[in-house]
Amino acid sequence: MEKGYPGQESAPPYPGPPMTYGVAPPPPGLNPALNVGPPPVGYQGGTSATAAVTHLVVTPSLQDSPGQAICPHCQQTVVTQIERTAGLMTWAICGGLTIFGCFLCCCIPFCVDSCKDVEHHCPSCHKVIYVYKRL
Repeated sequence: MEKGYPGQESAPPYPGPPMTYGVAPPPPGLNPALNVGPPPVGYQGGTSATAAVTHLVVTPSLQDSPGQAICPHCQQTVVTQIERTAGLMTWAICGGLTIFGCFLCCCIPFCVDSCKDVEHHCPSCHKVIYVYKRL
């Protein structure tokens, strides 16, 4: 009787490297899976002389510092003014400190700017453009 668990067999032997190991790769343009050679000499590849170019403009997201944005109210490109307000993260830290017995420290999150939400205002029309919420 052999040692080990009942019904457990040893792993199968290693089959060795693949058959194409060490063989030079096929030349570019030759697809070995389809066994198709390069395109004919006169083939243009379906390209068109009138290709359209699309420009993609990525706008940075407004976070905890003033940023450039287009105001949806007055349609002007402005650099936002920010105002920090107590949000969910501020209250959660305050509650956590209170639960863990730090009653004297529970007001500290209301004095730390990195715990507060950030409201971005338009300097022209003074309306809220975006609110960056911490939590």
